[in-house]
Amino acid sequence: MSKTPPPLRLSLLLFVLISLPLIVISQSTDQSILLKLKAQWGNPPSIQSWNPSSSPCDWPEVNCTNGAVTGLSLRNMNITKRIPATLCELLSLTELDLSWNYIPGGFPSFLYNCSNLKVLDLSQNYFVGPIPADIDRMSPSLKYLDLGGNNFSGDIPAAIGRLTELRTIRLYMNLFDGSVPREIGNLSNLEIFEMPYNGKLAASRIPTEFGNLKNLKNLWMTQTNLIGEIPESFSGLSSLKHLNLARNNLEGKIPAGLFLLKNLSELLLFYNKFSGEIPKAVEALSLSQIDLAMNNLSGSIPQDFGKLKNLTVLNLYSNRLTGGIPESLGLIPAMREFRVFKNMLNGSLPPELGLHSEVEAFEVSENQLSGSLPEHLCSRGVLQGAVVFSNNLTGGLPKGLGNCDSLRTLQVYNNHFSGEVPFGVWTGLSLSSLMLSDNSFSGQLPASKLAWNLSRLEISNNRFSGEIPVHVSSWERMVVFKASGNLLSGKIPVELTNLSQLNTLLLDGNQLSGDLPSQIMSWESLNTLNLSRNTLSGYIPAAIGSLPDLLYLDLSGNQFTGEIPAEFGRLRLTSLNLSSNKLSGQIPDVFDNLAFENSFLNNPNLCASTRILNLPSCYTNMSASHKLSSKVLAMILVLSITVFVVTVLLTFFIARDYRRRKRCQDLSTWKLTSFQRLDLTQFSVLANLTDDNLIGSGGSGKVYQVSTNCPGEFVAVKRIWNTNKLDERLEKEFVAEVEILGTIRHSNIVKLLCCISSDNSKLLVYEYMANQSLDKWLHGKRRKLASGMGLARHVVLDWPTRLQIAIGAAQGLCYMHHDCSPPIIHRDVKSSNILLDSEFKARIADFGLAKILAKEGDQHTMSTIAGSIGYMAPEYSYTMKINEKIDVYSFGVVLLELTTGREPYCGDEHTGLAEWAWRLYSEGKTITDALDEEITEPCYLEEMATVLKLGLICTSTLPSTRPSMKEVMHILRGYGPSEGFEVKKVGRDFDISPLLGAATYLASYKRSKKVDDSLVYSV
Repeated sequence: MSKTPPPLRLSLLLFVLISLPLIVISQSTDQSILLKLKAQWGNPPSIQSWNPSSSPCDWPEVNCTNGAVTGLSLRNMNITKRIPATLCELLSLTELDLSWNYIPGGFPSFLYNCSNLKVLDLSQNYFVGPIPADIDRMSPSLKYLDLGGNNFSGDIPAAIGRLTELRTIRLYMNLFDGSVPREIGNLSNLEIFEMPYNGKLAASRIPTEFGNLKNLKNLWMTQTNLIGEIPESFSGLSSLKHLNLARNNLEGKIPAGLFLLKNLSELLLFYNKFSGEIPKAVEALSLSQIDLAMNNLSGSIPQDFGKLKNLTVLNLYSNRLTGGIPESLGLIPAMREFRVFKNMLNGSLPPELGLHSEVEAFEVSENQLSGSLPEHLCSRGVLQGAVVFSNNLTGGLPKGLGNCDSLRTLQVYNNHFSGEVPFGVWTGLSLSSLMLSDNSFSGQLPASKLAWNLSRLEISNNRFSGEIPVHVSSWERMVVFKASGNLLSGKIPVELTNLSQLNTLLLDGNQLSGDLPSQIMSWESLNTLNLSRNTLSGYIPAAIGSLPDLLYLDLSGNQFTGEIPAEFGRLRLTSLNLSSNKLSGQIPDVFDNLAFENSFLNNPNLCASTRILNLPSCYTNMSASHKLSSKVLAMILVLSITVFVVTVLLTFFIARDYRRRKRCQDLSTWKLTSFQRLDLTQFSVLANLTDDNLIGSGGSGKVYQVSTNCPGEFVAVKRIWNTNKLDERLEKEFVAEVEILGTIRHSNIVKLLCCISSDNSKLLVYEYMANQSLDKWLHGKRRKLASGMGLARHVVLDWPTRLQIAIGAAQGLCYMHHDCSPPIIHRDVKSSNILLDSEFKARIADFGLAKILAKEGDQHTMSTIAGSIGYMAPEYSYTMKINEKIDVYSFGVVLLELTTGREPYCGDEHTGLAEWAWRLYSEGKTITDALDEEITEPCYLEEMATVLKLGLICTSTLPSTRPSMKEVMHILRGYGPSEGFEVKKVGRDFDISPLLGAATYLASYKRSKKVDDSLVYSV
């Protein structure tokens, strides 16, 4: 056994004795500096672990080497004050991360004194002003610099090119308005250069000097106002892996050398002005993503693309490509997303597509393709979207689609398909959109239940026959049902009137007969009804006149008789057609104007009070016998009314006596659980659950207004379960709402006063919201609401009120996400679940779908999909993994509603509001064009535009790019009142424009090869 020589042991001992005091002194000094730093920051709660009784090396945010502080990781610590110069007294500091805080002020030039700094991350803060022109005075050993997500402006200094040790520069999402300095090309060690979403930069070319960056691996310059061509020198970037120059104004041909770079894995050049053909020779066999969409490319798809065995995403849509699709693309084993829609491609589709790879998105619409659909598209069971409309495709739908449980949307309209639709397509577990119109499909609609989540069914202009099945009542989520121009027969089933979310119903041009169902009050959301060109008969139901949102009504070409119901006068129709029927009597006066001159043609027995519409006058040739018989008619009328009144009174007293006895018998079975002091009893609540007190209804029950023992005060009672048979889903909703609302208190969350339950009924009693829900004020129901409140004129919420509502709702959600332990996810945020008190202060309501997370940040998978059409985040409907970002998406839709005035599912014919707003922005349209015309006061335009942009960011397709509710609230409060909010206001100079565009591709370099965040359907 060897021994350490005595002289060496003595040397080691002396070294330890000398070093130990230095280490102790260093720790002590660094501790005092950090405690001083903490005090200067106002002792934020996030770093409470910093205390004099422990070593700084034991604090979780501090890294030490040999007892000296070398690194500070203070990411997302709610720091709201400037950085103190004290920081650079940490002499050994090499790494500093202050990202995702709220730090204001200009660039902290005192950091020049941090002489050993190698890593500096100041991203996602509120820094303003220019980056200093002498930034090269920073530590010469600086390797990592991240200033992204701030409000830096002016030029990017050329001096940055003298920090020769830099490996990484990130300058994304700022307000720079100069140009990109060519001096960056001098950084021979640079590996990552990212500065996307700097749309205010001056139009400039890509510096040719960038071709000197031989070690460059990532170059990301999306939306930086680049013009001209890609320099040929880029062909020499041998280390390049990721190139993203999307959303610029680049033009010319794509350099052929890019496709020869051996290490290139991602080539993203979409949304530019490139022209010419795609280079034919492809030797970059590492390519996994190619996105050349939305350019002016011509020619054919290169055959060599079939060699790219690692290719997962191929986006070539919206170009001018011709020729066929190479069959070799169907053999690529890694292919997941294939999008070539909106070109001029012809020929047949690769027959083996989907057989060798897990294809998730297949979009080839708007081409000239022929032949049949690939038989194996869903052979791996992961296909989520097949979008092939507007081609010349023939044959039947592949049988494999009938077993495709992952399929969310199937859009094959405007082709030449024929035969029967595979039964499994109708009943798919995940299917939400089925669009088969304008083909030659035949057969009948299935007699069994359709896909439980189906919200859009379009089968117009085919050869479907038979009756509409009574199982139509199971289509609970149906929003659009279009079945025009088929051979459907029989009566319209009364079950169809139970679809409360139905927005559009088109059954024109069929062989339907019989009377219309008279009870259609569930169609409260219906705005388009077309039943023309059938053989329907009988009277037109008066209940149609009570549909609050109806705008388009066409009952022409039938055999309706009798009078036009007087209730039609309540409608605010933009289009009405009752022509070619057998109607008689006087038309309602509201239609007696030239706007409806073609609405009543070919009804010989109709008349009007005037001759404006060229109809006979209802007062012509009135004979004397009519006048003489008026006395007799009056006597009969009086007698009939007397008999009716006596009968009603007797019935009322008998029924009231019975109900009182019944309530007394059943009262003992009710249990009241109170959460605070009440001025009511369960008897007083139960006695007032009558139709006269009904103020709303939804998917899980009805809501009543009930008076308390205090005059003029009310409560709202929600009856969410009323059945003699156990309903497990509604029982869970009841438990969820009581569990959540009974334990939390916040001024922007509706108060649960008590719950009342029995074996077959569950009641929740809330504070009463005098102004009901936000959706009634924003959309078509506000006229009805204003009328019900005694307001004589059309009432529109002004912008300050809308902003107040947005801030209040954001505060409620922020409390749920960030201040509750564990966090609470609502899962059904929408304008109808935002209630308004008498002062229009917002409360979040309806927690029947809420989910409490076990641990902060966890993702939970739900067994069923919950939420509402138009508000659901795209990832939720197919992954069913939930976190706080699904609420952020839904709240973003609410912000879009507040700013545009549009309804969530009314973007246009095929899209929701979020998709419509994003497309409007991506097409370069002016933001102010989308704002609600009824409230566009000039002094509020800037605020409204900013909130609309915030709504866009919240509805980003990628969850990772959406802000947290704390950040959303922080931005909103920059434009509203600030009382009770700890973080300083953003201020009106805060510009979130650079964030736009990042919402889809901010995380593109960090995403895994498995694309599970989004699908970009061509509609």
